[in-house]
Amino acid sequence: MSSAAAPAVPGRPLVLADLVPRTGVRDAALVLTAALLTALLAQIEVPVPGSPVPISGQTLGVVLTAAALGPVRGAAGQALYILLGAVGLPFYSGGDAGFAHLTGATGGYLIGFILAGYLVGLAARHGLDRAPGKALALFVAGQAVIFALGVPWLAVVADLSAAEALEQGLYPFIVGGAVKAAIAGAVMSGTWRLVRRVHTGR
Repeated sequence: MSSAAAPAVPGRPLVLADLVPRTGVRDAALVLTAALLTALLAQIEVPVPGSPVPISGQTLGVVLTAAALGPVRGAAGQALYILLGAVGLPFYSGGDAGFAHLTGATGGYLIGFILAGYLVGLAARHGLDRAPGKALALFVAGQAVIFALGVPWLAVVADLSAAEALEQGLYPFIVGGAVKAAIAGAVMSGTWRLVRRVHTGR
């Protein structure tokens, strides 16, 4: 059995999903929910003039579901999201779909979702999503992972210089990424605060 699948210590959940007794059906439902939530948030889209990559709510879905589900289920949720969009469901930004998105300008960002889902989930298993400051830093880092794959991919596919790729694929998204990290940090740290109150009765 993978260490990522190890059960939580009774009364001490490692991630929010551990608050519910673990079963295969539950895990499958959580992975599907992660994919659907990411798809829903992807419909929040703001076009970026001069860039083939829009600002969307996708990365908020990635970091939130990864922190809530942990590394394996977090990555699996994003893999399922990408698969469902690739086979034709209107799950990508603005209701787009199709395998071409994986080989086009946004492909690196999409693949980055899986890696970020795993790494954010792994960090969350060590409690880094529970305090506001640490959660904010974690979710900024999680989105940085996505850009670390997405920007070089964009440069290659669109035949851009490094400076052009940064101008089109990173700089316009910094403020939005910070806002999404702040939202995710507030949601996760607030949820854990509520969990502690319920468990302690205070």
